[in-house]
Amino acid sequence: MRRKITGFALCAVLVGSCVFAEAQQPGKMPKLGFLIVPSKTFFADRIESFRQGLHSVGYVEGKNILIDYRYAEGNLDRLPELAKELVGINVDIIVTTSNQGALAAKNATRSIPIVFAAVQDPVAGEIIASLARPGGNATGLSILAPELGGKRLELLKETVPNVSRVAFLWSPGPQGRSDAVETTYSTAQALGLQLNSVEVRHSKDLEKGFEAALAKRVQALFTNPGFIINTHRARIVELAIKNRLPAMYAAPEFADAGGLMSYAPNYADQFRRAAIYVDKILKGAKPADLPVEQPTKFELIINLKTAKQIGITIPPNVLARADRIIR
Repeated sequence: MRRKITGFALCAVLVGSCVFAEAQQPGKMPKLGFLIVPSKTFFADRIESFRQGLHSVGYVEGKNILIDYRYAEGNLDRLPELAKELVGINVDIIVTTSNQGALAAKNATRSIPIVFAAVQDPVAGEIIASLARPGGNATGLSILAPELGGKRLELLKETVPNVSRVAFLWSPGPQGRSDAVETTYSTAQALGLQLNSVEVRHSKDLEKGFEAALAKRVQALFTNPGFIINTHRARIVELAIKNRLPAMYAAPEFADAGGLMSYAPNYADQFRRAAIYVDKILKGAKPADLPVEQPTKFELIINLKTAKQIGITIPPNVLARADRIIR
């Protein structure tokens, strides 16, 4: 009797091993499609944060999950094609980064789940129905852009109290001037600042925009989030330093590239949290039922090397609030 039981147990183990082996076959791994608007170099740290988030919930790229990357390199015209490519290779989830990326993914599929890691206003952008109940096939994390614009301006004013004329570098979205842009203008008025608009639709607009702003004797630079702006961060930082303009940027990559200051959500945290959405969906949750999260961590980064280079002193009260100082 014991021999029969042992034989049965052995068969059960063998069957279980076969099932486990089948589940581990590469073709059976979950496959993500990562649709990225900016360049690979700009997004390297954020992608690594996303991988860390996956690792925290048990996934290792190439071992038990696959990721297929598509980069638009700042070219919005490529997004629809790249989104269709990911749908065509039957990914299980599309992960993306911006309003434009999320809309391109939604236009390409109404069935494959979409997780966005950082969008400015997913409701106004018609990506979801509401933050609490997204509906449809998309969910993820917002970056609270309208409120952040005003906070950035306040920090810039505190840093350079005598400033009155500011070049405002921004890119229009599908609906034109977003709530974030409107909030920036209203905050500027309250602070007694005159914003000189530098609207950037194409990379060629940068040089012309800077020339026009300098002709109006601007004293500082302020940027809004935007794929074109992010893609050309090195040139923007270079122009600001060359013209000795104190500048506030909307992403930490600018401060790392030599920009004076940045204030933004902690994007590393955003992308790590996006991996939690992926895990929940792979385990059966529906995007329509997963509330969209808003940022809980923000970073003020100050580049003291650049401050010295352009000849300004960061006030102690601002310096004391910095989460990271580049010396």
